Amino acid sequence: MTAEPLERTLDRHGRLAGPDGFPEPGQLVLRGVRESDLPELRRLDEEVFQEVAYPAFLLRQLFDVYAEHFLVLDDGAGGLRGYVLAATTAFSRDSWILGLCVTEGDRRHGLGRELMTEILQRLSRDGIETVRLTVEPANRAAILLYRSLGFTPEEPDGGLRRDYFGPGEHRRIMRLELC
Repeated sequence: MTAEPLERTLDRHGRLAGPDGFPEPGQLVLRGVRESDLPELRRLDEEVFQEVAYPAFLLRQLFDVYAEHFLVLDDGAGGLRGYVLAATTAFSRDSWILGLCVTEGDRRHGLGRELMTEILQRLSRDGIETVRLTVEPANRAAILLYRSLGFTPEEPDGGLRRDYFGPGEHRRIMRLELC
């Protein structure tokens, strides 16, 4: 599974920037995560996910294991505005999206869609056939995004898994067949 390098410049509305490849004010760079991003990635994860954010040690390990499928939106000023992380194994054609986030002020501009589209293309290129994810049942915006990308609730019960992350922590499991 080899992925080609990624570094594209996007404006605040998720549109690709000019051909020079350097961000101008208000533009974001969609690229693979770097080890030097880990402190900022931790800050972003805590900002967006708060009490359910990944612990720092786990983000480090996720980087070590899944860097090939770990993409970030870099604002060019030392800040990250979003990320997507997919987990794969060497012996399976399945993958899980372990995280998708965009800072609150940057939502509703297509950035989550851009992250998901890029990671799904990479997974497909790498031979992944099925992608799953979990989403909080009340997160309507995320569910609508995932449905618009072709994800459907996994059966039974429309994908609802009660107490998936512990008592009262329900999740909806969604699935996408890439081939």
